[in-house]
Amino acid sequence: MTGLMRLPKAELHCHIEGAVAPGLLHRLANRNGIRLPTAMFAPDGRYAWTDFSDFLDAYDRASECLRHPTDYRDIMYEYLMACAAEGAVYVEVFSSPDHAAAVGMSYAGHLEGLAAGIDDAFTETGIIGRVIVTCVRHLGPQRAVEIVGSMKAEPHPYVVGFGMGGDEHRFVLADFVPAFRLAHEAGYACTVHAGEVAGPDSVRQAIDLLPVSRIGHGVRAAEDPRLLEDIARRGIVLEVCPGSNLALGLYPDHASHPLPRLIAAGCRVTLNSDDPPFFGTSIGREYAAAAKHFGLSEAALLRITETAVDAAFVDPETRLSLRQQLSGQSVRAH
Repeated sequence: MTGLMRLPKAELHCHIEGAVAPGLLHRLANRNGIRLPTAMFAPDGRYAWTDFSDFLDAYDRASECLRHPTDYRDIMYEYLMACAAEGAVYVEVFSSPDHAAAVGMSYAGHLEGLAAGIDDAFTETGIIGRVIVTCVRHLGPQRAVEIVGSMKAEPHPYVVGFGMGGDEHRFVLADFVPAFRLAHEAGYACTVHAGEVAGPDSVRQAIDLLPVSRIGHGVRAAEDPRLLEDIARRGIVLEVCPGSNLALGLYPDHASHPLPRLIAAGCRVTLNSDDPPFFGTSIGREYAAAAKHFGLSEAALLRITETAVDAAFVDPETRLSLRQQLSGQSVRAH
């Protein structure tokens, strides 16, 4: 590795079901006897979709190929190995038990596969992986409570947090207070998607109503200066995914993206890939793009990694170990 690839990186926002590279998806489909629709792929082999709704359909179709714990193992292993090759030392992934349940896999089964992938990648590279279990917003608040119930009934050492993705326009965040309260009281750190397709008020509701220390995306907060001040004052960390935002048409180009404004306002930010093969990105590409398009120096990028490690939903011993890995880099970068 050279240049920015050597810089230690940490990722806090990636959906494991959306991290399946097309080549791996074809292998999983063949292994499980599933025929993938031709229209799902472009002529060059990449995923093909036209808008946010079409992307969600493609995402769900890809998830339907994950039928066994070993499928989740292979996804996690290959994703972590790819991240390690780009300099990542720590990765948290979102995993949806609802997608596993849709194909008949148990909560414990899908975690068994994820844990095997985490262990195998750690053995080979030293990269540390952890899991944030997520509910799906448009499946409703009762289902969210049930997901937390599974987390409490079947605790796993690699499950470090609770979150929520899905359609931001369905239900209101107040509906999910019971689920987030249960998770928080059970000792799980919390994050929630807000301020991506919905506006700044969704971020305001999230930080006022839910016990969250991080916001998934949160970029629309840039439209409300007072909200930015509050986010900075409260130390809320934003899991920013510029490549995803551009791919989904939230912003036309890097010059329009609010990341520099978020940083200038004193917000704590991290860089993330979201659903990397769907959006043509990776954690390494996100760091490289931040250097190229936002003018961030290696020292500034290292501070972003340090923010991610500080905000990670990880035990104190692991956090200390990660900080020690970064400490030597900090001197050289500055």
